[in-house]
Amino acid sequence: MITTVPTAPPTPPLPLPLVRLRLAPHGALPRRIDGVWWPYSRDLLTQLPKMLAALPRAWGDITGVTVDAAAWSAAPGRMFVANQVVRLHKAPASPHAPERVVLLSPGLGRWDLQVIPPDATEEAAALLTAAALDDRRPDADGETRPLPPTAATGPRGRVGPAGRGTRAPRW
Repeated sequence: MITTVPTAPPTPPLPLPLVRLRLAPHGALPRRIDGVWWPYSRDLLTQLPKMLAALPRAWGDITGVTVDAAAWSAAPGRMFVANQVVRLHKAPASPHAPERVVLLSPGLGRWDLQVIPPDATEEAAALLTAAALDDRRPDADGETRPLPPTAATGPRGRVGPAGRGTRAPRW
């Protein structure tokens, strides 16, 4: 007679978060960076709709997105996301600023997200996130003071404490 010992079923791996997105806390002053996005790939058609769906409702309907032309896969000039048309603009990256995605919502504002390269390690992503969302710098006397706001071409958005459909990032 053969006896078998029951074993526990294998534990399924934890699902990846839907979107690796961290938004800056709400503040009184405009920010240079409103958040950090760490996409899983450079496939804009796959990654962008998920990120847009995770944004706070207060940001309204994003109708325009500008990305670094060299950093992303080919994409049409517009795409249909969540029952609305989003116009995609590809521009050359600025040599003075890290890669960014600029989101526009008519009448509500503009939001700049720093993009962490998809192949970055969790440690690198954590460091880049901390650096991007820290708008303080040490003064000559050692005190930390907010960085001065940069000029913007329109009203800057404000980030609320909670996003629509976001999960806390693991990184």
